[in-house]
Amino acid sequence: MIFRTLIMALLIPAVAQAEPTQQNVFRAGAATSNITPFLGTDLIGGFNPRGSTHIHDDLHARCLVLDDGNTKLAIIIIDNVKFPTEIHLPTKKLIQQTTGLPPENVLIAATHTHSAPSLRGTSYLKLGEPLDEYQKFVVRRIADSVQRAMNNLEPARIGWGQGEVPQHVFNRRWLLKNGQTVTSPFGEEEQAAMNPGSLLKLLNKPAGPVNPKVYILSVRSHTGRPIALLANYWLHYVGGVGQGHISADYFGVFARQLEELYAEPGQDPPFVGLLSNGASGDVNNNDYANYNQPGQKRYARYEKMHEVAADVTKEVKRVEKTIRYHDWVKLGAAAETVTLKRRRPSTAQVWRAQELLKHTPPEAQQDRDLSRRIIFARRALEAAVWPETAEAYVQALRIGDLGLAALPFEVFVEIGFDIQQQSPCKQTFVFGLANGDLGYLPSPRQHALGGYETWLTVSHAEVGASPKLVKELTALLRRIYPESVEP
Repeated sequence: MIFRTLIMALLIPAVAQAEPTQQNVFRAGAATSNITPFLGTDLIGGFNPRGSTHIHDDLHARCLVLDDGNTKLAIIIIDNVKFPTEIHLPTKKLIQQTTGLPPENVLIAATHTHSAPSLRGTSYLKLGEPLDEYQKFVVRRIADSVQRAMNNLEPARIGWGQGEVPQHVFNRRWLLKNGQTVTSPFGEEEQAAMNPGSLLKLLNKPAGPVNPKVYILSVRSHTGRPIALLANYWLHYVGGVGQGHISADYFGVFARQLEELYAEPGQDPPFVGLLSNGASGDVNNNDYANYNQPGQKRYARYEKMHEVAADVTKEVKRVEKTIRYHDWVKLGAAAETVTLKRRRPSTAQVWRAQELLKHTPPEAQQDRDLSRRIIFARRALEAAVWPETAEAYVQALRIGDLGLAALPFEVFVEIGFDIQQQSPCKQTFVFGLANGDLGYLPSPRQHALGGYETWLTVSHAEVGASPKLVKELTALLRRIYPESVEP
């Protein structure tokens, strides 16, 4: 069942790339808010929280606001592993109160750095808890970034394009030779193995595709001064940080490199670089086909993320020089709340989890495989009391003939491709980890293969969720880009 929420904002009929008039001047503004926590705050991004001991680089909420004279859009990228559903609505509500922007016009997405605190609160899976102090702080700072970006609005020109950075994207799910299987913490035999570093001799082929492209949206003032540049790259975090370090990962490095490249001396307001995560749920930076080969480079801490960011920055710089800038483009926004069945443990799975926790002595938990089974047994018991349904907030934005599609999941590459192929827009950026968090979104085909990303409590929505979500996003894009619909 689909509930139609605050839906769309469209301009009066106008051609997509019109020249500005006294009535419709295109404007853009950008700003950042520091969201770095105090040291000692627990970091998330693994199976167990760990306390922060050092701030290597600050975390930010980076915001770009666009205004076509009638409709305003805000795109905010936050340095966190996820943007949970628990703070999505409070954040949008505060933004509307402080700026007047309706929720469907505001896209908030996480980068997926694994070196930041949890925004979910005190429990990985419990729902409905009151916001903690860090959650409240981030909600306020995100709203501040939007308000400040709106304060910085000025006449601007906008353009977009795409390039390729193929050397850093690899599918992390592998099928094994001769149909061999691996066992999940729930005791199920599975064909797909995630990050199979211990199974290198058994590897057959990747279980899915990758997308080498980097997508670029750039805005400049009428004098040519860079205001902001947003890139979209389909790659998980890179990692390689120090123990207990807070870091924005390669997303933050990219933003700083862009600022060094594009910011003019003493520029005020400052230039803002943003890097969003795309459909990267089954992609990371590890080339398992050539893993641990003789002569393979060994990276120092933070070195690899700098290498990835530098390569993405280099390609962005090349593509930006070829972009055609427009004086005015039409903006639009639409959103749906899609009700999905929530995956919950069966009676047998609950019983097995209870038995495991009851009969496992503490000293036995030092075993890595057993420890993981215990973690997922606890999560299964928490998931047993979840609501039967989950609300997925899906969103589409229009910028001229460019479409932006956002989902509250770690989206698999093939689903991102489905969205792009069915989109009516000439080019479509896909944002994962946006406007909530419902875990991984594998396709039904990938669910059948199993593997970490398909496990209960890691993937929250029903097995058939992805076709429903792609269908709704396509409908949203057609609604705000009706020029593409054949008569």
